[in-house]
Amino acid sequence: MLRKLFVKLALFGMVTALVSSSLHSSASNQELLASTQDPGTIVIADISNNPSKKIKRYQPLADYLGEKLGQFGVKQGDVEVAADLDEMANFLKSGKVDIYFDSPYPAMRISDMSGAKPILRRWKGGVPEYYTVIFTMKDRGIKSLEDLQGKMVGFDEISSTSGYMLPTALLIEAGVNPQEKRSASSTVSADEVGYVFTDDDENTIQWVISGKVVAGAIDIGTFMEIPEASRQAMLVIAESDKVARHMALVRADLKPEMIEAIKSILIEMDKTPEGQEVLNKFEKTAKFDNFPPESSIERMRELYELVQNR
Repeated sequence: MLRKLFVKLALFGMVTALVSSSLHSSASNQELLASTQDPGTIVIADISNNPSKKIKRYQPLADYLGEKLGQFGVKQGDVEVAADLDEMANFLKSGKVDIYFDSPYPAMRISDMSGAKPILRRWKGGVPEYYTVIFTMKDRGIKSLEDLQGKMVGFDEISSTSGYMLPTALLIEAGVNPQEKRSASSTVSADEVGYVFTDDDENTIQWVISGKVVAGAIDIGTFMEIPEASRQAMLVIAESDKVARHMALVRADLKPEMIEAIKSILIEMDKTPEGQEVLNKFEKTAKFDNFPPESSIERMRELYELVQNR
């Protein structure tokens, strides 16, 4: 009996030592990874479910920045693509990503989650700013946001600036009560406006035309692409504030002098043929500039917090 007890104690000691050693080794490996992140690479990033396409569009800008930041020991540029907001926030917090690009709503969420700092406005697709329109068909008898109470509207997706944040803020500021619903056929009470996600602006348009929802929210650029004959049968009942089309953010612990250098490089890009070529490959970006008063960070933050804290 005593011998069995000694054997059990010996085995327990061996297991404990192995587990302790494994945990120590894992912690040491994590510390090593954190301490050996390559300072010679500048990493830019975005969120996408199609990484290969995103990398192809982003790599020329990463290479350009890699060539221009030599005074900081940078030798090359790289691209990271996150699957979702949580992963991107972790990339920025860990230092795996230096610069992140997105529209205001997801950018604000990432800023809150990771401490990333907005530094510049990006003219994605050649557009400096945009806004949302809420539209319906003229024969629906809908003339205002108040008329939407007790009815269902279509939004794009929950991470969309133009298809979620801006129209939700519009409804809240109009004094109505927007509430998410599971499907277009869900019940909407008289004291609320139901909204359902269509997952795509084109779907939103079709759902409005077909009557699946009484109204929809899309950005002004997409609205103007609707064929003229169809637009003539539509009525815009509300327009949101204008916000930056896209934003550039940097990780929280990036050195101030490097941030200033990055800002200077990006702002000057459209002034040279080489820079213009890279910008065009970068999803037809026209330029980068500072946020003007009419597209201020403060107003974007106000709209974002209105939606987040409702």
